[in-house]
Amino acid sequence: MTDIQSIKARFGIIGNDDGLNRALETASRVATTDLSVLVTGESGVGKENIPKIIHAYSARKHNKYIAVNCGAIPAGTMDSELFGHVKGSFTGATGERKGYFEEANGGTIFLDEVAEMPMETQVKLLRVLEDGEYIKVGASTIQKTDVRIVAATNVNIPKAIEQGKFREDLYYRLNTVPISLPALRSRSGDVHLLFRKFAYDFAEKYHMPAVRLSDDAIAALENYYWPGNIRQLRNITEQLSILETERNILASRLLTYLPDYAETNFPAPIDVDNPQNMSERELLWKVVFELQNDVSQLKKVLSDMIQGKGDIDQEANQIQHLLPAGPTDPSLAPARHYQANPIVQTPTSVDNGVNEMYYHEVDNHEEVIESLSIADKEKELIEKALDKYNGKRRAAAKELGISERTLYRKIKEYELG
Repeated sequence: MTDIQSIKARFGIIGNDDGLNRALETASRVATTDLSVLVTGESGVGKENIPKIIHAYSARKHNKYIAVNCGAIPAGTMDSELFGHVKGSFTGATGERKGYFEEANGGTIFLDEVAEMPMETQVKLLRVLEDGEYIKVGASTIQKTDVRIVAATNVNIPKAIEQGKFREDLYYRLNTVPISLPALRSRSGDVHLLFRKFAYDFAEKYHMPAVRLSDDAIAALENYYWPGNIRQLRNITEQLSILETERNILASRLLTYLPDYAETNFPAPIDVDNPQNMSERELLWKVVFELQNDVSQLKKVLSDMIQGKGDIDQEANQIQHLLPAGPTDPSLAPARHYQANPIVQTPTSVDNGVNEMYYHEVDNHEEVIESLSIADKEKELIEKALDKYNGKRRAAAKELGISERTLYRKIKEYELG
């Protein structure tokens, strides 16, 4: 198997994302075979690199490599383009023409956007995959070809099969080895690396200093949704390189080049008055804050009782109101005894996770009032999330249910990093 780093260097691939590395490793492993490969991923993620890698590291590398964009070929001429035609087979066929499968015999054909292929052509492609046979348009003679096929699509093919737009048997024949490329939004750690690569490329092309990003601009770049993936990032980098006179790009300036940034990154406000409009996470937070408030009131009442403040029966009623509902039968309720120097019973947890009760004398009691500041709780949760994921902000942000940009801002606000 070829080393992944050498593949990246040879084909100019930037990034260290696990999903990207898995795709490259699979491509290098399958290159030495003749298995069909189906590459999937959103438009603009770089699917065209995979068939080039497979061809370059295969035994077919000295023969032809032909890339065919099925979506750009009119349905009426698809068969002629792929399989060729004979003279007089249709209007305008003034001579015989070789198709791509004849031209690439012994080599590799990359069928990009294969889901755009007409159904009648799909039948003929299936025959090529199974038997290596095809017939030119207008001919009656079967021809043989030895071609490695790598196909790619950004369409959900199982859904296309349900809609009757793609043959199920062709899908399974093409999908002998599936390779999926991750979207750029899931490779936030690679976004700035790609930006720098593109910035230096355009600096060299246009003979100017390379643009650079401020820390806030980097955070904005990494938190953008990137609907156009790497292709969109490259275009925006080129725009910045040409249009901006200042070489150090601030976040405020970068955001003018990112369409709908606010709509794709900022969380919706919590509507506490309408719980049905709240997400599960938001409802959980609401319950937690209400519970903290009840615990705080309970502590205050207990503290007043211990210190002999107020009417003890009234305070006992307050405790009963704050605690969960218990048995309604008075005979089942515990007896209440009041002493001048009472013993307070308080729940605690032991190491084995079993709740037990401990007792302490009032004279030794020390009241600890827990902070109910939302800011303090938020800071505490952020610290725990960062500790849990060893400082990896992307994973911590996902755990907290906020964007990395928001987490970056909170870290600076609370001076956590």
